[in-house]
Amino acid sequence: MTFSSPAPTDEDIRAIVAPMTSLEGPLLPMLHALQDEYGVIPDIAVPVLADVLNLSRAEVHGVISFYHDFRKSPAGKHILKICRAEACQSMGGEALAESTLARLGIDWHDTTQNGAVTVEPVYCLGMCACAPAAMLDDRVIARLDRARMDKLLDEAGA
Repeated sequence: MTFSSPAPTDEDIRAIVAPMTSLEGPLLPMLHALQDEYGVIPDIAVPVLADVLNLSRAEVHGVISFYHDFRKSPAGKHILKICRAEACQSMGGEALAESTLARLGIDWHDTTQNGAVTVEPVYCLGMCACAPAAMLDDRVIARLDRARMDKLLDEAGA
């Protein structure tokens, strides 16, 4: 993993997570705070969090790997989340996802070669009546078809 500034130290990680130690269930807020700060969960954070929370490294790693929103490598400039839930699949979401990934030449959780777009699956955007749906950054787009998806990708620089 590459950081534009020097890689974080144990002390940097501890300083970020210290205010959250008194929270009930602090691991997720800590991970979100670290990702907000660094854009990824730095490898050095796993042993530090394990120590701070009296957990095993495996427990911390298990939480990071379970939740797809936590990253080990930097995301692209834009995040495209394509709904994979049943309603969207039944309305052509599967074909839309396949054509989108093929156009970009990447797989799920990957980033385009130019760093413009990272594509991730999401398992419901709450737009079931307007399927298929996706979310580009914080904008939800419903009733997507290939032409609308191509326009979104062009706008994102993919």
